[in-house]
Amino acid sequence: MTGKNMGVALGNLGSVMAAFMFIWAVFQQYFPIDLRHHIETYSCKLVSRFCPYIQIIVHEYSRDNFTRNEVYTSIETYLSSNSAVQARRLRADTARNSQLLNLTIDDHQEVEDEFEGVKLWWSSTIVTDGAQTAGFHGRPYEKRYYRLTFHKKHRDLITKKYLHHVLKEGKAINSRTRQRKLYTNHGSMWSSVVFDHPATFDTLAMEAEKKREIKEDLTSFSRAKDFYARIGKAWKRGYLLYGPPGTGKSTMIAAMANQLHYDVYDLELTAVRDNTELRRLLIQVPSKSIIVLEDIDCSLDLTGQRKKKKEKETAEEDEKDQKQAKGEEFSKVTLSGLLNFIDGLWSASNGERLVVFTTNYIEKLDPALIRRGRMDKHIELSYCSFESFKVLAMNYLQLDAHHLFDKIERRLGEIRMTPADVAEYLMPKTIKVDAEKSLKSLIQALEMTQKEAASKAKEEEDGEETSSSSAGEEDKEETSSSAGEEDW
Repeated sequence: MTGKNMGVALGNLGSVMAAFMFIWAVFQQYFPIDLRHHIETYSCKLVSRFCPYIQIIVHEYSRDNFTRNEVYTSIETYLSSNSAVQARRLRADTARNSQLLNLTIDDHQEVEDEFEGVKLWWSSTIVTDGAQTAGFHGRPYEKRYYRLTFHKKHRDLITKKYLHHVLKEGKAINSRTRQRKLYTNHGSMWSSVVFDHPATFDTLAMEAEKKREIKEDLTSFSRAKDFYARIGKAWKRGYLLYGPPGTGKSTMIAAMANQLHYDVYDLELTAVRDNTELRRLLIQVPSKSIIVLEDIDCSLDLTGQRKKKKEKETAEEDEKDQKQAKGEEFSKVTLSGLLNFIDGLWSASNGERLVVFTTNYIEKLDPALIRRGRMDKHIELSYCSFESFKVLAMNYLQLDAHHLFDKIERRLGEIRMTPADVAEYLMPKTIKVDAEKSLKSLIQALEMTQKEAASKAKEEEDGEETSSSSAGEEDKEETSSSAGEEDW
């Protein structure tokens, strides 16, 4: 072929490619995603009769739509680490401390990978199902999947070696770069932020012996997989944290998560539509997790008043009618559904999970909810003791001894004050820390609290005396009246 003919051929080829690229750009830019998906699907069916390529689809969720596919997660991690730089469009997520960016392949992007000299292609796709909605807000379900494309002559290599390589690498990367997360629920779905709470058992305002006992219990649980299997129980454990407000229940949960390196799933029961949605949320929680229900006595009507159910039915129906009239939805989660959530058959779907309830008023809870076997360990978090104060003094003032400690010890033995209140008085109020000033302000607060308690007790005593004297006068009047009637 002469140089002139070669130039013409290359020019024609360039024109064809330019036209094709223009048409493809228009297709990608202006055609709706759902329509493109249908066109691509039918095109693949037509081309498959003549195309030598094979495709493997990996969906984000399993067929029951309950659990996230671990294979999908491993592939996502693998591609983000190895092939994300090839994509034209990336999705950036903030990593720890907002200093690093984690780049992942955006939806409807394709990247190339190579394994033992064989080229293959990964593409990410999302399909919106408008017929189904998630949660109270009616958001449409989104279905994501990865598509792997390769030549059919490499079937054995890809299915027997390459996919195992991807899964192994993805899990290894996840293990090295894993960030613990704090999750909350929106309907039947979880959303998360990075969990970076600094609380540890060392900084927890609690008696040393009690902290040691809890730490040993947690460590024993985390290593007890074979034990739970041997005794025939689901590998889970329930903790009930109870005590007045400000005694460190939430801080205790953070310390437990940091001790075990578990994720935290903060479940808001009032946002759950019904028992089925609650079960869906439970199944999505993986191993090495803490499921938290804070202020369980305030979440729903789970406070042991089942005997008074008939008396409340009318009021509850009126409340539901009012919400329905306003277009609002209400939670239909029942005590039975929550009990099944804790220790029913579905609770064994994933092992190595803690369930933690917190409450300010343990006496309000239904006994069936907190019995042993459901809430295995009950931990009372009470008012600040002197030993707890010393932990706070070291945390806030870097003090392990001071001449005012004896006076504070005597006051704490007589007065009830929560660790949160004590910590507030120890908190430095100036750039230069004045430890003695902080300690004196705490002593003044304790003395003021003691005076207020004494004044309140005197008022109550005077009220009781007034009531008893009034009752005595009434008895005298009734006696004299009776005597008069007898004389008459």
